[in-house]
Amino acid sequence: MSTSVLYDVPGPRARVRNALLTVVGLVLVLGVAWFVISGFNAKGQWEGKIWKPFLDPVTWTAYILPGLWGTLKAAAVAAVLALVFGAVFGLARLSDHRWIRLPAGFVVEVLRSIPLLLLIFFIFYLAPDIMGGGDYAFVAVVSGLMLYNGSVLAEIVRSGVLAVSKGQSEAAYGIGLRKNQVMRLVLLPQAVTAMMPAIVSQLVVLLKDTALGYIIAYVDLLNIGFKVFPAVNYGSLIPAAIVIGIIYIAINMALSALATWLEKRSRRSRKTSAKPIEPPGALPTGMAPGTPGAGAIATME
Repeated sequence: MSTSVLYDVPGPRARVRNALLTVVGLVLVLGVAWFVISGFNAKGQWEGKIWKPFLDPVTWTAYILPGLWGTLKAAAVAAVLALVFGAVFGLARLSDHRWIRLPAGFVVEVLRSIPLLLLIFFIFYLAPDIMGGGDYAFVAVVSGLMLYNGSVLAEIVRSGVLAVSKGQSEAAYGIGLRKNQVMRLVLLPQAVTAMMPAIVSQLVVLLKDTALGYIIAYVDLLNIGFKVFPAVNYGSLIPAAIVIGIIYIAINMALSALATWLEKRSRRSRKTSAKPIEPPGALPTGMAPGTPGAGAIATME
């Protein structure tokens, strides 16, 4: 087994110390779990009558599944729009024309700097003044997710193209291809392979961020689980939270597994000279926290 150069093999004392810390940590976790479970039990949260509604098919067809559909619908639409937004602005940031590159960079940096919740609030309260009365919760959630995550995806696209070795583009120019042909036929096909894990990881973030629609009463899984369903079934807030949490965890673990598989596949691929791209803000692959340069992505400018 190979050992990272940034990791020292622990000696006998270190192994004993690590084992003791592991035991202490496990005891603390079990203690917290016991405290939570006993607290719920004291409040009667484990009684069968509180959990019984979740055995009724009507609960799923009338509440949970419509809420899940709202979450997936907002995530799907926002993901498509964010990918388009990211591709357009990411490539615009690579333009040779300053009048394209600079405004695109300004838009991306501004949108990345604004908290997503503020974007959703701004769109939700501004839309009625522009388009008239109506329910703009879906529009606000989708638009906010598109703008914020699209700006992050724009950086991923830019990083993916820059990660392809310059020799690829130089060879393409050498055989007479124009810039748009070099980008379309040489750089992008290789960059997509390197970008895919980071793109999927960002889409996982987008899916989780749909829960912010709860603040503006968008009918999604979180809204149904924490507001609508407990109001109909008094006393079922904690069971609803647990069930909704399990659903969120299952969806996000599935997408995270997809991202992991794509990353491994991109590492094995011989179709690209670019290394896998890390999401903006993440540590580069194989770099430990505290390593000089760990706060920056090597492929960024």
